[in-house]
Amino acid sequence: MKSENQTFTLEFILLGVSDRPELERILFAVFFLVYLVTLCTNVLIIMVVLLNRHLQSPMYFFLCNLSFLDICYASTNIPKPLKNFLSERKTISFSGCAAQMYIALALGETECLLLMIMACDRYFAICRPLNYTTIMNRVVCIKIAICTWISGFLLAVIYVAFTLSLPFCGHNRINHFTCEVTAVLRLACTDIRLIEVVIFVVGVLILIIPLSFILYTYIHILVAILKIHSVNGRCKAFSTCTSHLTVVVIFYGSCIFVYMRPHSMVSPENDKIISLFYGAIIPMLNPLIYTLRNNEVKEALWKRRKRITLSSNK
Repeated sequence: MKSENQTFTLEFILLGVSDRPELERILFAVFFLVYLVTLCTNVLIIMVVLLNRHLQSPMYFFLCNLSFLDICYASTNIPKPLKNFLSERKTISFSGCAAQMYIALALGETECLLLMIMACDRYFAICRPLNYTTIMNRVVCIKIAICTWISGFLLAVIYVAFTLSLPFCGHNRINHFTCEVTAVLRLACTDIRLIEVVIFVVGVLILIIPLSFILYTYIHILVAILKIHSVNGRCKAFSTCTSHLTVVVIFYGSCIFVYMRPHSMVSPENDKIISLFYGAIIPMLNPLIYTLRNNEVKEALWKRRKRITLSSNK
């Protein structure tokens, strides 16, 4: 396919999760179910927010962004493994690998920033309620969302440019089910310490700093919630905040585990499990976490279902 001195690989072979055909058929069913639930639940949240006027607030605007992002994220990570589970030849072209790597990274970094923005929204709503509608007006929210998406896609260029510029020297067997950056880096036949430093620095910018900011914000939010005299108001504030904080801990925790560890602690098999978690499971869990702990969304879903039932009975 290429000579020893070339640095260009025409295609990669994805080793996947398992080499046992019977297990891969089971994995196909599981992945397909996860993908279906992810699409349905996230589309449902977007539709419910768009169709209910009382949900037209900054919190639900950013929740719609998160749901749309999760649809895109799952659609980037899951379809290729689904195809490979039923195929003997599990290959992906160099350009396809580059595209998958870039889009997955861009969406992941956008989600990191979006979760930080959602924490800011909760801070202003709870700690600065009198100025909330002025600070987080619709124009500001749209601008913030656009900047968040653009920033995520720009930062992803750094990872992909450094990774794909490496010489692979004929090594094209990726021990993963997608073109994960950490898995592709293991194929390089050159010293990657500089790239690891770059990945660490970008990880600090996109993971550690936003997470620290979120935790700092929630300290102030917790203090403000404890000062609320109304029990119902306190419970409502706790409900929306704990949903968001749960998503933050799960997503940031898994990403930090993969991208911020010392090289000596890297395990390809563990990486595959964690990547499966934040690439497929978390996009499915996000809408369930927000829906199950949010009375406004549950009430809107119930009313929408009631209207559909009444319409069908007429």
